[in-house]
Amino acid sequence: MTPAPRDPAPGSRSASSTASTGSAPAAPVHLGLIFAPDLVGRYRDPLLAELPDLLESRFPGVEWILSTATEDRDDPAEDALGLLEATRDRMLDEDWDIAVAITDEVLRQGRHTYAQQVSAAHAAGVISVPALGVTTTSARVAETVVAAVGVVLGVDPDGGGSPEAVAERARQLATDVEDRQEENVTSYTARVLGGNVRLLLGMVRTNRPWLLAVRLSKSLTVALASGVLTLVTTDLWLLSSEYSPLQMTLLGLVSVGAVTGALIVGAGLWEQARRDGEREQVTLFNAATVLTVLIGVMVLHLMLFVASLGGALLLVDADVFTEVTGEVADLPEYLKLAWLVGGLATLGGALGAGLENEAVVRAAAYTRTG
Repeated sequence: MTPAPRDPAPGSRSASSTASTGSAPAAPVHLGLIFAPDLVGRYRDPLLAELPDLLESRFPGVEWILSTATEDRDDPAEDALGLLEATRDRMLDEDWDIAVAITDEVLRQGRHTYAQQVSAAHAAGVISVPALGVTTTSARVAETVVAAVGVVLGVDPDGGGSPEAVAERARQLATDVEDRQEENVTSYTARVLGGNVRLLLGMVRTNRPWLLAVRLSKSLTVALASGVLTLVTTDLWLLSSEYSPLQMTLLGLVSVGAVTGALIVGAGLWEQARRDGEREQVTLFNAATVLTVLIGVMVLHLMLFVASLGGALLLVDADVFTEVTGEVADLPEYLKLAWLVGGLATLGGALGAGLENEAVVRAAAYTRTG
């Protein structure tokens, strides 16, 4: 079901374009701009004048509705991630599809500072004007806004994205799935995910889940330490030689599931919709979060398996292994040992996940910085 275009807020502008193939434009995407109070007079009108043409040229086949709002300073955010999540909340309250906050604050996360922070899963971004330069022009801010929107729509600087794919993702972002009140959660979730496949996959790809383990240094450190300690334990040699393929598979599933659950629950990554209008977006966010963390933990498990295999070949003497287990120390036995040790090390990563700061886990799971 494609909804009728929503009325923009006062002072808004709309922009539309059609792909060069002559196809019909995508459903209107509602982009909200949130300005810090001191930046409204300087940037709001110029951006409303410059952004329509810029969006039209960068995202052919997408129709845009622009709205503006002023940042609420009654409950100031403590860091860059807090500003991003406040932007996300405002987007949900205003029923926008994408929100970009333009702030005069420096974006700090821990010891790092950023010019911008974007979450494709949240469809939100924050831009720090001071970080763009002392004499930042409206044109520079407009370019940065478009770049943030590009991240949300899958125009990844590392991998790009075809105009057709971007237009399709924009269409799915702007199209609401019909909410049938009598429908159970499972059926509704299946319809949301089935109708937004490209959007969901784009969110996950933009999150770069394969880098999750590297970003979570404590989890990786604990997991590696667990692997080293268990590799030379002869009891594990005996277990690995006796375990069947089914038992090895179950160990891998339990290991990956435990760490995934620890990260999602421990960092509070699971969202609850506050009202019906937020239900679809929150469902997509939760799905993207679970897939991102799951893929990241699977990559961690694979890394630990490869490291364990290397350690086993280097540290485990073949003759001693044969004497202890009664099995010939050939490559299949080393692979089984490495899989067992890697699985246990991944479980050790669940302990490391509990040591991570919540903000670090959330930032690692779904934000892009620049």
